[in-house]
Amino acid sequence: MISYYIPALSTYAGDIDFIIDLIFWLVGFWFLLSEGVFFWLIFRFRKQEGVKAEYITGETPEQKRWITIPHFLVLFCDIFILYYAIAAWYEVKQNLPEPEATVRIIGQQWAWTFVHEGPDGKLDTADDITEVNELHISKDKLYHYKLEATDVMHSFSVPVFRLKQDAIPGRIITGWWEATEVGEYSIQCVEICGIGHGMMGARIFIETPEQHAAWVADQSSIQFAANTSMNDAFEVPQVRE
Repeated sequence: MISYYIPALSTYAGDIDFIIDLIFWLVGFWFLLSEGVFFWLIFRFRKQEGVKAEYITGETPEQKRWITIPHFLVLFCDIFILYYAIAAWYEVKQNLPEPEATVRIIGQQWAWTFVHEGPDGKLDTADDITEVNELHISKDKLYHYKLEATDVMHSFSVPVFRLKQDAIPGRIITGWWEATEVGEYSIQCVEICGIGHGMMGARIFIETPEQHAAWVADQSSIQFAANTSMNDAFEVPQVRE
């Protein structure tokens, strides 16, 4: 149901949507039923002329069944919710598949810094590509992310992936995703992290493999040119004798 408003664009987004729908329909069913019984009881035992009010303690088995039977039925429904919730948690948070690429994500007041792999396909090397508030990934490629925070707690959220992970100072948290469609979507910080929290937004660009390869090549050439210019600017002039 949520996919009508926010598209589901990761391989595990459908599982999380299913849990949300399951909770909505089960809770909605019991809510409507209980409200219906509530108003029926109000009408059934309303004040009537010539009818003496009855004091009920709720201690007899006949009275208790109005509580015990719905209680056990709700617990039975909870078993299904717990089963699917634990299965989704294990898939998303515990069972990390082997990555095809890795990206470093750094939260700080009040921006996201993304460190992408360069042409060598390795993170934390000289050709890494660093962008602020722009995350570029390839469709149908399984990514690991290394999430950290430099100051206070942040929370990295990609709604179209159904992904939310707290970023905790002093820790590097590993997670994963695999995007299924191309497009440009929002990234949010969903942990109140200071006065600029509401402005701490970023964009994720999901590209085809060809588009992403072209972006990496383009950014690498820009970075190489910038590094060359910087080296020339700080080059020590030779002193002639």
